[in-house]
Amino acid sequence: MGTLSPLGLLWGLLLLQDVLRPLRGDPVFIPPFIRMSSPEVSASLVGVSEDVTLSLTPLQVEKGVLPVPTCGGLSNETGDWNVTVSPGVNVLEVTVRWKRGLDLCSSKGTASSSEPPCIVQTLLVSASHNASCSAHLLIQVEIYPNTTVTHNASDNVTVSPNQAYQPLGPCPCDLTAKACDIRCCCDQDCLPEVRELFQQSCFPSVFGGDVNPPFHQRCAVGTTRETPDWFPFLCVQSPPSNSPFLGHFYHGAVSPRHDPAFEAHLHLDLRDFTDAAYKQGDPIMTTQGYFTVPQVSLAGQCLHGAPVAFLRNFDVKCTINLEVYQEQDGVVPERVKIHTAGGLVTPTVTYEEAADLDKLISSPGTLLNSGSAPKNVTVEGHYVFRWQNNSISGLDITIIRGEISAHQKGTMAQRFTVKFLSYNSGDEKESSGNPGYQLGKPVRALDANGMNVTALHLWQPAGRGLCDSAALRPILFGEDVLAGCLLEVGINENCTKLRENVLQRLDFLVQATHVARRGNSDYSDLSDGWLEVIRVAAPDAGADLPLSSANGICLEVPAQLTIRILIAEAGSVEGVAQQEILAVETRFSTVTWRYQCGLACEDKADLLPLSASVQFIKIPAQMPPPPTRFQINFTEYDCTRNELCWPQLLYPLTQYYQGEPRSQCVAKGLMLLCLLMLATLLSHPWIRVCKGSTPIHR
Repeated sequence: MGTLSPLGLLWGLLLLQDVLRPLRGDPVFIPPFIRMSSPEVSASLVGVSEDVTLSLTPLQVEKGVLPVPTCGGLSNETGDWNVTVSPGVNVLEVTVRWKRGLDLCSSKGTASSSEPPCIVQTLLVSASHNASCSAHLLIQVEIYPNTTVTHNASDNVTVSPNQAYQPLGPCPCDLTAKACDIRCCCDQDCLPEVRELFQQSCFPSVFGGDVNPPFHQRCAVGTTRETPDWFPFLCVQSPPSNSPFLGHFYHGAVSPRHDPAFEAHLHLDLRDFTDAAYKQGDPIMTTQGYFTVPQVSLAGQCLHGAPVAFLRNFDVKCTINLEVYQEQDGVVPERVKIHTAGGLVTPTVTYEEAADLDKLISSPGTLLNSGSAPKNVTVEGHYVFRWQNNSISGLDITIIRGEISAHQKGTMAQRFTVKFLSYNSGDEKESSGNPGYQLGKPVRALDANGMNVTALHLWQPAGRGLCDSAALRPILFGEDVLAGCLLEVGINENCTKLRENVLQRLDFLVQATHVARRGNSDYSDLSDGWLEVIRVAAPDAGADLPLSSANGICLEVPAQLTIRILIAEAGSVEGVAQQEILAVETRFSTVTWRYQCGLACEDKADLLPLSASVQFIKIPAQMPPPPTRFQINFTEYDCTRNELCWPQLLYPLTQYYQGEPRSQCVAKGLMLLCLLMLATLLSHPWIRVCKGSTPIHR
């Protein structure tokens, strides 16, 4: 089959355009014409429908003229070619492949641009819909010898040289293939007579082909360029192959040194404490590995695989996303066996159901599907270890869990506590210090009327921040806190009942009548350092106030509670300062509540903010220094009362002057003093004194 002449090919394209012109708006091939020089080509059929049929037809070219394309002989596979289709979004990816291989082309040896193509053919790919032609793709096949790799990869392997000594790009300025780039003296496409035209203007440095220039630290450079006098003493003796431009300064055998003192392992080897005693800080071991409880890292993240350390108490909270939360599979506390000196310890596990779980969930989402089975979530986990000497004698675990929907959204705070108690300790209350209070420990409280009250509390809102759903947390020693919640109030709320409701909620925070003076005061002995809480009387909730009968306005609502705690240092134990409480006072502050209306006052609940603050005041207070007798008697020298300030006459020489360094101020002051003394000695009275004291010799 002969090759197509350019004139015949042009007429064929024009004829093809005339045939496709009535089909505008129908599916089209992009591109509509391909010159194929490899065994595989692809094109896109755009704007297709679901029932489009593709066909492949070899065209018989006679005298260089293409025939009129038709949809006859529809087939997607002929003797030497096949068509595959990959569907997309309103697009079909059409691929045409040569099936027989390229053995005919590989027998001719090395390819040359003067050799004729070994495969010459014209193909027509047609797209039809309901037996009518919709689009055509014309492919002109011209495959030359050795245009494709026909041998095994092992027969013709391209070995890349070591870029450290022979770069892969030795001529970066050679930007045009098979053409001479002006001023690129390393371009092999430039003829010698052409290179002579710009020999004096070649690109310098690496871009011009000097990919391994001598770096200026080498000693050999000092003979070719100007160098400083100290260069021979600090230059580098190095061969030209070691260059920073090639990435290597030194290439040789390096043997790593094994130094176990600097080794760090991410996963430590498990220690066996079966026959060994624990010491403080050692991880507690089980038969399966470490005994782990979720803990908070220094970065604030919750680590679920953190081991529990011996004799290390902690109380942490971890926030979880309920939508993706899953209980740990296979972790059953009853099956845990703890290693200790003398044998194994089996924990005692108690399960409890959480009450009012909805109050603990923040930002709950709307449940779209509640048909799935519910899932369990751990709300709190309390671990109490009993220890004796250097071993563990028992473990009591209390798990408080709740049941939520499988599609529950929102966040919830889990609480985990670990305590180590002596084996012979009872159910006595935990102390907050011995004897003085420790920072961060709860303030111990007691109700003399017999109620089970052990601490003062503040609100810990959750969800919308309403008072009805707020939890309580203890007041910690030394931490100033401001907490609050929101109370729903209607427009027709009775002011007297509102005041009584607010007072009742605020009094619930401080139910105790006494507070422990020390951190280890005995609950059973009221005389063992227990201080009565000083309560400032709250305003009368039923007092007849002006405008109290107006709807939406209530005066003097006691919405703020202030707790002041006086503390002081009461000595030290082994050099550690011991702090104790001197007095506790509670006081109410009133506000005026007004119903907030929008465009119209509707009968909807408004929000009244309630707050409770805790302030620790250290006694004695830091009072300002008392005035001296000079400041009291000589008020004219007081700079704060007079425009003329004599104490600041030498202000630049005092420590309060910060305009210049201290050394410069002293130097300038000494120079000024020397000048004053010189002026005094050279003054007229001193000259007369010197002349009068000179003896007269006769």
